[in-house]
Amino acid sequence: MEFSELIRTGQAQAELLRGPEMPPLRGTLCVTGHHLLLSPGPQATPDLWLLLLRNVDSIEKRGQGTLSLSLSIPSVAGDAGTITLRCKDLRVLQLDIEGVEATLDIARSIEALSSLESVITSFPFFYRPKGLRLGEAWHFHPPERYYKRIARETWSSPLPVPQTRAWRLSEANEDFSLCPSYPRAVIVPRAVDDDALARSARFRQGGRFPVLSYYHAPRGTVLLRSSQPLTGPQKLRCAADEELLRAVLAEARPGARGFIVDTRSAQAAKQARMTGGGTEAKAAYPGWKRLHRPLEREGACILVHGAEGTDSTLLVTSLAQLILDPLSRTMAGFQELIEQEWIQAGHPFQLRCAHSAFSHTHPKHEAPIFLLFLDCVWQLGRQFPLSLEFGEGMLLALFDHSYASPFGTFLCNSEKERCLCEVRTRTHSLWSGLNQPKEQRKLRNPLYVPNPLAIWPSVEPQSLRLWQGLFLRWTHPPEPSEVAWEKVWQIATDQKTEGSQPTDSASEPQP
Repeated sequence: MEFSELIRTGQAQAELLRGPEMPPLRGTLCVTGHHLLLSPGPQATPDLWLLLLRNVDSIEKRGQGTLSLSLSIPSVAGDAGTITLRCKDLRVLQLDIEGVEATLDIARSIEALSSLESVITSFPFFYRPKGLRLGEAWHFHPPERYYKRIARETWSSPLPVPQTRAWRLSEANEDFSLCPSYPRAVIVPRAVDDDALARSARFRQGGRFPVLSYYHAPRGTVLLRSSQPLTGPQKLRCAADEELLRAVLAEARPGARGFIVDTRSAQAAKQARMTGGGTEAKAAYPGWKRLHRPLEREGACILVHGAEGTDSTLLVTSLAQLILDPLSRTMAGFQELIEQEWIQAGHPFQLRCAHSAFSHTHPKHEAPIFLLFLDCVWQLGRQFPLSLEFGEGMLLALFDHSYASPFGTFLCNSEKERCLCEVRTRTHSLWSGLNQPKEQRKLRNPLYVPNPLAIWPSVEPQSLRLWQGLFLRWTHPPEPSEVAWEKVWQIATDQKTEGSQPTDSASEPQP
C-alpha cells in the first residue's frame, strides 16, 4: 500500500485554533503519510506546526452554515469547512479550511492515515532523527541485567541462603512457545526444571506461569506474577504448578509464608470457573493463602494475578516495587521498571492504547490501564516530592508516547510480536530519546534526594488529587511550564549550594 493512495487532497489553505490563550495559525495545510503540518509562511515564523496523525482519536467535520459535512453536500466556490481533531493526548484542535470539498477530502485522509492497522507502516519504522542510531538503548534493560542484580543481592544478603543461588534465568521460552506474551528469558526457582515450567504454562491462561517480578533483599522474600490457573468447573490440578510455588517458599527465608493476591473480586474469580478459569485450591498449595483484598506486608512471599495477568496484575506489581525499592524511584530504575513490568511482561499496548478519551467507540480490548499506573505514580510523587528522581515531565512523556510515538518502544502487544516485526532493529528506542541531555532537564526532579526507605502513600479519598498537569494542560494552562521549571531548577541549585538537604519522612521498608 502506498500512502499516496489514502491522501485525497495534499494541501489547502487553513487556519488552526489550538486552544485558549494561544494565537491562531494561518497558512498552508499539508497531509503526509504520517503527519499533518501547517506552514504559517515567512511573514509569521519559519517553524512548521506538526501533528503525528496517529495521535488523532476522533474527527468531527462541518461546513459553513451547516451542522455537518457529508458526502452528499456539493462543493460551492467560496465555501469553507471546519475539522475538529480530538487527540489522544487530550488536545482539541480546530482547522478552518477553504472549500467544502477540500475539507471533506482532508478529513477522509486523516481518518484513513490515523488508523493504519499494519504496525510496520507506522511512523517509528520511518523515523530517523539526527544524533540517534538504530539499536541504541534497546539493550539497556534485558532480563539478564535484572537477574545479575538479584544474584548479587542474594549473595550479599545477611539472611541465610542456600549454597547455590535460589533463582535461575530460564530460556525455556526462547521461541515464545510456552508463553507468547512473556520475554525469551524469565527468572524462576532453580529447583524447577524447564519441563515443569512447560506443564505449568499449559495450566495457566495464556501460558503465563508464575515468574519472579521483584526480589526483596532485606527480607529475602519475593513478588511473583502470573495469570489465573485453568481449574475450570472440575477443579483441575497441575502437579508442576504446585511444585513451582512450593519451591518458591522453600528457597525463601525459613518459615516464609505465601499469599496469592487475586486482583479480581471473589465473585468474579468464582464465575471465571464457568469459562475454564478459576483459582488455586487451598489444599493443593500448602503454605499459600489466597486473598481478594489488601494485606499487611509481613515478610511473606506474594503471587499476584487476575485473569490474564497483563493488566491489573502489572499495575499492582509495579506500584509495589516503587513503594519498596529505592532503585525503582531513580530515573534509570523507573525506565527498567517500565520495561520489565509492562513492555517485556506483555501488557498489550497496541490493543489497550488504540484510542483515548475521545473515541466514538470503546471496544473491550481498550482500557487506560497504563494511564492509571502513571496517575498512581503522580499521586506518589505529590505525596513524596523529594523521593522520585523523575518529575511530572517524565510521566507526561510516557503517557504521550504510549498512545502515539515516533519511537518503537510501545509498539505491538508482546515481545513475540515485536520480534516478528523487527521492532528492536528497525525502530528507535524511546529511552535513547529521553536520555539525551537536553531532554533530561525537563524530565528530572530537581528536588530529588535519595531515600533508602519505603514510601507508604495515603490512599484516603482526601489525599488524592486531580492530575491537572495532564487532564487540564491544554484547557487551563498555568504559568508557562518552561519558566516555572527554570525557577524550580534555580531554587534547587541555590539550596544545594548552601548545603541544604531536606528529606521525606518515610517508614521502614517491609516486603
